[in-house]
Amino acid sequence: MQGRKKIEIRKWNTSFRGPFLIHASGNIDEEAMKKYGYKEEDLSRQAIVGKATLEEVKHYKDEEEFKKDRDKHLAAWDLGSYGFILGKVETIKEIKNVKGALGFWDYPI
Repeated sequence: MQGRKKIEIRKWNTSFRGPFLIHASGNIDEEAMKKYGYKEEDLSRQAIVGKATLEEVKHYKDEEEFKKDRDKHLAAWDLGSYGFILGKVETIKEIKNVKGALGFWDYPI
């Protein structure tokens, strides 16, 4: 987590608002790794690495609107994307060996 993204792009909407934990997938995105100069051994995997608050969701209906927020999400345009607007993003002490799930899910702390 570097705190560069203020908007997380997803293909689905949610009515959820509030605090949540940030989970690092067990899968590696080779293309993104090369694009941003990461090495596999430097990445957290299957771990909870941070927390944030989902403040609002923005539906991107056209590419122009999407590009206006480009510096906040770093993603490529995809028709119908939703921008999860984040607040209070913080790194936490990593909790390892946590299998994730799609969407928002409960994790006992």
